[in-house]
Amino acid sequence: MGKETKQSNTREVVRFENVHKIYQMGTEQVRALDGVSVAFNQGSFWAIMGASGSGKSTMMNILGCLDRLTEGRYFLEGHDVSTLKDDALSEIRLKHLGFIFQSFNLIPQLTVQKNIELPLYYLGWDAAKSAQRAQELAGKVGLADRLKHRPTELSGGQMQRVAIARALTNDPGLILADEPTGNLDSATGVQIMKLLKELHEEGKTIIMVTHESDIAAFAQKRLHMKDGRIDRIEEN
Repeated sequence: MGKETKQSNTREVVRFENVHKIYQMGTEQVRALDGVSVAFNQGSFWAIMGASGSGKSTMMNILGCLDRLTEGRYFLEGHDVSTLKDDALSEIRLKHLGFIFQSFNLIPQLTVQKNIELPLYYLGWDAAKSAQRAQELAGKVGLADRLKHRPTELSGGQMQRVAIARALTNDPGLILADEPTGNLDSATGVQIMKLLKELHEEGKTIIMVTHESDIAAFAQKRLHMKDGRIDRIEEN
């Protein structure tokens, strides 16, 4: 999956074609996704919304190659990843996706710099190059003076900024944000969303799950899920 030049926002980064996800719960089948077809273009910013059980989290897990679809096809940057094996999916997550989680998912024993560097370690970058990249990204998210701190010494907003910097290390084609402001107070949440908005304006493709309408307002489009299906898509 090679990188393509950012010449146009019309290229599809993601396409779902009639995607189903069925979970077997005892003797019953639960259709978490029920025939979802949608495309997300390069440089777009989407908010996926819906009530609990609507399918938005399942959709996010499939987008992130963390779960497999039951039926249908999933194209990521033009490549069908629907039937790839676990090793190939792990490589896609490492090289092509950036993840931002509600719970930050930082390693408490590591400094800010080492948390940001972690994906680069798995990508095989040398120490000097990794350190330079981490310092560059820490500065980008306003944490240049926190590189030697550990997560326990940071506020919630600062921890989420570290997580955003870490998500950017591999220059991903797609950033997936799962309730990125869910553990933050409203003022800090707005600060984080302004940072994501800046990344979008720089050309990043962002797909975000949120249940908060004021947070979804930062996105270009809102995709509403209901009972495993797309209920409607709205422009902001």
